[in-house]
Amino acid sequence: MIRAGARLVRCGVLIAALLLVACGESASRTPAADGRDDGVYAERRSKLMAEIRASERGISEPVLAAVERVDRHRFVRPENVNEAYENRPLPIGEGQTISQPLIVAMMTEALGISPGDRVLEIGTGSGYQAAVLAEMGAKVYSVEIIPALAAWSEENLRDAGYEGIEQRTDDGYFGWENEAPFDGIIVTAAPDHVPQPLIRQLKEGGRMIVPVGPPGFYQTLWQIEQTADGVVAENLGLVRFVPLTGEMSAEDP
Repeated sequence: MIRAGARLVRCGVLIAALLLVACGESASRTPAADGRDDGVYAERRSKLMAEIRASERGISEPVLAAVERVDRHRFVRPENVNEAYENRPLPIGEGQTISQPLIVAMMTEALGISPGDRVLEIGTGSGYQAAVLAEMGAKVYSVEIIPALAAWSEENLRDAGYEGIEQRTDDGYFGWENEAPFDGIIVTAAPDHVPQPLIRQLKEGGRMIVPVGPPGFYQTLWQIEQTADGVVAENLGLVRFVPLTGEMSAEDP
């Protein structure tokens, strides 16, 4: 049973800013070796970070620094590289998107992770969110259901210098049971209900950030915490994500 937490965010306040489509050992990062000149993006990156800071969403400096360190242009399609540092989602193929940087920062903040925490990501996409989590010092496990995106994200993360991120091509609705429990779970596509397999894979004290709602409309972003007394859920506001695909059903196993 999920019981609502005492703190709620007014959804109407967030909706204007969040018309969004989402689209141990920590992972290490080494300098990229593909020869691209990242310096040409410095000004665009600075403008993006200024915009995120100006949003006044309570995002901490460690999260802001992690987002700033990730080269977003390495996680978009070539035809969108000039738009990589715009604060908006971009198409990555297969009907999916790379999330808006502001929502990536907000979801990372809400996850509340510390260096060394084990984090499960559902929906690798291009690898962008996984890279941000790695920059936070997390040990990242990421599941992607679309084989073409799984292969592309693995290449992106390798080329960007991120090592130690565990990836798997599978139905993320069921999580990664063999590696559970996790300190945090972040879901980057919207199921129409909270996946019970993911709740069961949270450690006590762990958090899951998940958008829940019907496809093609706004969903509610939930922060779900596993406590000794049960599961507590907090409404973080309205968002808009692509739907979670796979074998999910109205009745959990």
